[in-house]
Amino acid sequence: MGGVSVRDVDAQKFIVAYAAFLKRQGKLPIPGWVDTVKTGHAKELPPQDIDWFYVRAASVARHVYLRKTVGVGRLRKVHGTAKNRGCRPGKHVNASGSVDRKVLQSLAAIGIVEVDEEKGGRRITQAGQRDLDRIAQTTAEEEEEDEDEDDE
Repeated sequence: MGGVSVRDVDAQKFIVAYAAFLKRQGKLPIPGWVDTVKTGHAKELPPQDIDWFYVRAASVARHVYLRKTVGVGRLRKVHGTAKNRGCRPGKHVNASGSVDRKVLQSLAAIGIVEVDEEKGGRRITQAGQRDLDRIAQTTAEEEEEDEDEDDE
């Protein structure tokens, strides 16, 4: 199977695989506050998964890959959620800008994304695109193997 890109793979499986790759690689700089910070104004508690920063980084990398340029404001809207307002109807609230900004800075530090001087925001680098395509390739191969086992 040649020429598999991130678009061809299931999003959840890809994000889990890329998060595991980032953790295994050990190069992603992680801020010291990841165990205590909430990911948005609408949240009551910090994330319970200890590897949530890797998952968010994988999600952001995939989002930047699929679009030409992405800024922090767009990521805040994507990762936002509905706020529980008691008996009043819930409303959408954007996620924390600091978290998404630090994720983009960490991805830029390892060369996955870079600042787009013309349009603003971030775009994927060639090295980042190569890494994401390689992970997508392995994820697609694992999916194919799982389908083959199910058929038997």
